[in-house]
This record gives sequence, structure tokens and C-alpha cells, in this order.
Amino acid sequence: MIGLFEGSPVSDLAATEPPPGDRPRASVLIVDDEAQLRRAIASFFTRRGFDVQAVGSSLDALAHLRNRRFELMICDVRMPDSSGLDLLPRALEIDPELSVVMLSGVDDANTASAALQLGAAEYVVKPAPFAELEIVVLRALRERDAAIRRRRARRARKVELSLRTVELETERRRVREMTISMVDALINAMEAKDLYLRGRSQRVADLAASLAETLELDPDIVEDVRLAGRLHDVGMIGIRESVLHKPSALTIEEFEHVKDHVRIGIEILKPLRHLGPVLDYIHDHHERWDGTGYPRGLAGEAISVGGRILAAADALDALTSRRAYRGAVSYEEALETIRHVVGQLIDPTVYEALCTVVKRKSALVFVDPGTETV
Repeated sequence: MIGLFEGSPVSDLAATEPPPGDRPRASVLIVDDEAQLRRAIASFFTRRGFDVQAVGSSLDALAHLRNRRFELMICDVRMPDSSGLDLLPRALEIDPELSVVMLSGVDDANTASAALQLGAAEYVVKPAPFAELEIVVLRALRERDAAIRRRRARRARKVELSLRTVELETERRRVREMTISMVDALINAMEAKDLYLRGRSQRVADLAASLAETLELDPDIVEDVRLAGRLHDVGMIGIRESVLHKPSALTIEEFEHVKDHVRIGIEILKPLRHLGPVLDYIHDHHERWDGTGYPRGLAGEAISVGGRILAAADALDALTSRRAYRGAVSYEEALETIRHVVGQLIDPTVYEALCTVVKRKSALVFVDPGTETV
């Protein structure tokens, strides 16, 4: 609130007018029911290079604001039809960027505070020397321009951030697709070593994704689980063919060698850090619910949700696929076998989802090497 406007009659105000200076033609709406003062203010600001419109009521002010854009409004507080405090929020609703200077014949702190809280830029007690009023108006316009620049800068940053986010997402997808292509080559090389592994990675991936969907996990997690299923056995490429093709039970040394495929797989995939939780899921797919799995001996929910899902999908596919040392069993037999290790090997909640998926997709036959599909 300006407090240095004392006792200058309207007729004397123009005498205080400073020499005109160079400035853009800012558009100003003057709202005051006192005709003499309204005309005097309008005349002064017109001579100072402003584009001025003057009206005597709130209704006329609203009509002008709806018809054209003003940068600033000088508004009297007390008017017969509607007070300036009532007009202020309605004017800002029409144009949120409008700067408002309130004029009042009463030096009242409460009124001034209310005006500023409603969005006024300045509060001036009249009568006031026009030169001082002009200083107030120019200050309000500068603040308006600065606020507009800040808002535009924020919008520009948001647009830039949005575009950058799109670019990053596009790049992420490109890198992911390239990664999958490269790893697919490794998987094909791995599956070429063992007839019984062909198609296994894709089967486990599809089943694991179905389990994740049944558990109502986030779609991004579902896709991460699917990718982890595709890649989970990539480390098998480092396992000796004599062990992979052995038609009888493995020795302790041979089983330890097979277990090493988890470490080998993580070493192969470690440079692909952008895979994020996919690597954790792969790392955990041989952990057991009771903590007796490998390689870290994790238990319960300390095992990543993707790891728990892969353990179930891996177990079902292993039982329903032929091996060099045994034949395949039906899905019903496989579910019954797995039921006996629920709470030990398998997360009970994941097992329930596994039963649901198998029952819901009972007509689906996962590709089994060496057999015909239905």
C-alpha cells in the first residue's frame, strides 16, 4: 500500500506530471465511478503514452475485459454497482495475467490486505499525485512482465522436459530392443547345444508373464518378468555339453557346475545395467521360498517377485518338457508334484496363480521339442 498520497486535489495532479519518456503502449483500463477523476487519470496516462480505456462501473469493466486484452486495470474500491473487491477476482478469472492497481479514498489496512490477497498488485490511497501513481503502475507492469516470463520459462522447461522424456523413452526402447536382439543370438546359440532346451526360454517367458498378470502386478513389471524369463537361462551357454546331454543323474560336481549357470548368466548380462530389475529376477530364479536355494540362499519375500515367479514357471516347464534322462509329464501331474514343494521351493501365492493360469489356459500347449503341437 502506498502511503504518501496526501491532500493533492484532482486539479493539481496534472501539474506534477513528469516529462514523457519512451515506453511501449501498455493497455490500461480505468474503472472509477467519479467521472472527473476518471477523466483526469485517463487523460494523464494517455499523454504518457498508454493505450487507455475508462469506464464508470464494474459491469462496464467486465464487458471491456471480455472484449479485449488489457495489461493493467486501475480500479476504485468503492463503487455504487459493485465494489472493486468484488470486481477484482472476476477480472482475474477473465484474464489471470491482468495486473490490478486498486484505488481507495480510505486508508484502511484491512481493505488493503483483502485487495492484495485477492490478487491486486498494488493498493493506492487517493488523492495521489499522478507522478506517484505512474510509478506504481510502471512497477506493477514490470512485475507482471517478470511473472509472465517466469511462467513462460516454466512452460518451456516443461515442454523441454516432456520432449526429453519422450526421447529418453525412445532411446530406452531402442537399447532394450537391441539388447534383446543380441541376447536372442546368445539364447539361440545356447539352445542349439541342447535339443531339449529349444523353445524353453520363450515358454518360460510367456508363462511367467501370465503369472505376473494373474498376480495383478504393474504392466511394467509384467514385461520385465517376461524379459527375465527369456533371458533366465542364458548362462547355460557356459555349461559343458557332456553335462547337458548326460542321460543319467548328475554327480555332485556336475550339479555344482550346472548351478554355476546363474553366475555365468549374470556376468554376461551385467554390462546391460539398463535392464534394472530384470537382472535381479534372473539372479533369483533358483532361490527357494525356504532359503535353501542358490546362489545367495534368500528366503521368502527377500526373493524378488520376479525371481519367485520364474522359479514356478521354470519348475512347471521343466516337468512338462522331455529331457535326455526322462519323459514329460502332464500339467496336472506337474502341478501335483509342485504342490508338494509349496512353501519350500515355491511361494504359496505364486503357486495359486500357477494353478489359475494352467486351468484358464488348459487348451494351450507349450511347444515341446520333438512333439507336435495341438
